[in-house]
Amino acid sequence: MSVKRILEQEYGLKVLQLIPMEGYVSTNIKVETEDGIYVCKKYQDTQRTRDELRAEDRVLELLGNMDTCAFSRRICTKTGAPFTEDEGTLYRLLTFLEGQFLASVPHSPELLSDLGRTLGRMDTLLCSVSEVVLEAKEIDWDLRHTKRCLPLLRQIPNAPDRNLVAYFLLQFDDQISPISHRFKRSLIYGDANDWNVLTDGKLVSGIIDFGDMCHTWTVNEVAIGMTYAMMHKDRPLEYGQYVLEAYHREMPLTELECDSLYWLIAARLCISVCNSAAASGGKEGSSYITISEEGAWALLHQLLRINPMEAANTFRKACGFSRLHTASTAELLKNRKEHFGKNLSLSYADPIPMERAAFQYMYDTQGNTFLDAYNNIMLVGHCHPRVVEAGRKAMAKLNTNTRYLYQALEEYSTALLAKFPPKLNKIYFLNSGSEASDLAIRMAKYHTRKKKVAVLDSGYHGHTQAGMQISAYKYQKLGPDGKPWDTVELSLPKVFGSPWKDDGTAGQNYSREAIERIHETDGELAAFIAEPIVGCGGQVPLAKGYLNAVYPEIRAQGGVVISDEVQVGFGRLGEVFWGYELYDVVPDIVILGKPMGNGHPMGAVVTTDEIAESFGQGPEFFSSFGGNPVSCQIGLAVLEVVAEENRQEHARNTGEYLQSALNNLKIKYPVIGDVRGYGLFLGVELVSPEGQPLTTLASVLKNELRNQFVLVSTDGPFDNVLKIKPPLSFNQKNSDELVFKLDRIFGQNIVYF
Repeated sequence: MSVKRILEQEYGLKVLQLIPMEGYVSTNIKVETEDGIYVCKKYQDTQRTRDELRAEDRVLELLGNMDTCAFSRRICTKTGAPFTEDEGTLYRLLTFLEGQFLASVPHSPELLSDLGRTLGRMDTLLCSVSEVVLEAKEIDWDLRHTKRCLPLLRQIPNAPDRNLVAYFLLQFDDQISPISHRFKRSLIYGDANDWNVLTDGKLVSGIIDFGDMCHTWTVNEVAIGMTYAMMHKDRPLEYGQYVLEAYHREMPLTELECDSLYWLIAARLCISVCNSAAASGGKEGSSYITISEEGAWALLHQLLRINPMEAANTFRKACGFSRLHTASTAELLKNRKEHFGKNLSLSYADPIPMERAAFQYMYDTQGNTFLDAYNNIMLVGHCHPRVVEAGRKAMAKLNTNTRYLYQALEEYSTALLAKFPPKLNKIYFLNSGSEASDLAIRMAKYHTRKKKVAVLDSGYHGHTQAGMQISAYKYQKLGPDGKPWDTVELSLPKVFGSPWKDDGTAGQNYSREAIERIHETDGELAAFIAEPIVGCGGQVPLAKGYLNAVYPEIRAQGGVVISDEVQVGFGRLGEVFWGYELYDVVPDIVILGKPMGNGHPMGAVVTTDEIAESFGQGPEFFSSFGGNPVSCQIGLAVLEVVAEENRQEHARNTGEYLQSALNNLKIKYPVIGDVRGYGLFLGVELVSPEGQPLTTLASVLKNELRNQFVLVSTDGPFDNVLKIKPPLSFNQKNSDELVFKLDRIFGQNIVYF
């Protein structure tokens, strides 16, 4: 039987027009009749649906006692039944509420406050309702069941977006799941999205669609209402505060519930975008689900920029609670002074007490969010969920050492070695880049039976005894006698400041000098070690042609060549995965570390069959923790994320964009002598018109950027080079922010040059 005929026969209506409406659980039809406008809702006929609809009718009747907000009323059939059935379908008729959707009007503080007040008054009534069928109701949109959207993650096509949702789901596990048993529970409306709230433009006039009503955490009500109030806002916390403050007056939250709102809001957004992705992938006509998708994604990205502690304190203020207490910077400094040596340095004149971090953002204990343009160790981003989950799962399963056989070691070594040319096919796992440097030098000396090592001026290769002895950056600080007798120091082949161009001329001249020094050693060199871009030297790429000339000379003397990829490896440079590839050379040994485990301590030495065979003739090699299953799974996750998120190409594109913007600053401010590097490993060298290093200016820029919540560092022999080497989640918008703030600081009177 047609809908029109059912309405006429069962309800006695004279139907003028039927207009399809969006729906999710039910199929909805706007019914225009001679007597007025109604909504007909169609459901699959089950006993549970019948019971839920009867319970919903009782709730609507109760809420009808509110005189400040309208709710749909059930219209009975001519026989007094709450619904009618035809061919397995239930038909239910409700009054139609007139009004504008909250989504279609400007959000004034008064309107959002009234939304909070309305939801609070509704919950005050609903908290006393006991409906068994609704208490047993399970819906995927209930924030209690946020983790149910995990299987939908794969439907999100963009990998970085997918992992952003995964991050917030991970945090839900950590921040909400352990404390949720302490949340108050009651029946709530549960769907105050801006297409379910009606308004006259000033106040809330009606609430529609009770299909998501369920018995759950009471705090979810205001969290959902705040979510949609915060969408499409430049200052989302402020607009969420309007809803919260009014709600709290009607239905007070506990401090614990208030502190959980940031994560619950994120949970609602995650459920929304996951369901939108699933609907878009397999269901036509799903605009009811996807209508808020753009705003949800935008707000998720905004939440990432908001320090959770700032959100908690903002919401606490709205509820009249005191701010969260954290240890002061003074307390932390006092403890540090008492327990650590004075040569454990801090990055800024005003040290930062950090609390947590996510992707390219770091959050301090005062509620500030810092854009991280500095910490390259977190290659794929702070607390990347894929990496965190890999470590958690592995640690819960097995953590042992390489004296046993386990699949993780084979999987990771195979995946990592696939990134190298066939010649480099043996790997040794360790715990850090420093330890890897130490082992690489030991292997080189054992293989060649020689003692001396050639290094570059300003190079750094770790903090072990052996590493310090081959790190000019460190031993030069000890004075003229700091360089060990068996270290041969070669000039840093730096183009900027030299009389040559990087067209091969600089490389020829620097390599000529280096080869002369190599010949002076008379065949005593075990190895030559260099970073492809010398970080501590000031982010200095090696002059073109330099390695092509030096590598053969080292090998001709019986030595081996080592590429220290600890700083620049794993796709950071954009154009190449490993730094040595920039120069069209292949080393004999490669050192890995820092970003290998995205913050988890890992290192490795990759080498050839020949060197491994020689090294194998000596004492057993064993590292208690190197190559353990947990580290292997973490390392494998890093490789997978780099590939899935296309981070190497992202580094290239973002780096080119940022380098172009920095070069524009260079035109504007002549004190920027050089902008150099590849991908997201860049240096900005500051010099006077006479070419003298501007160390003080570099320090001012670094610390002023810190004061404006952007993190960079300085380096180089004169500490006059800004180091920019962010997590690879750093994007073009972040680049704009960095350059804008640099420009502003340069233009301020605090800097004279």
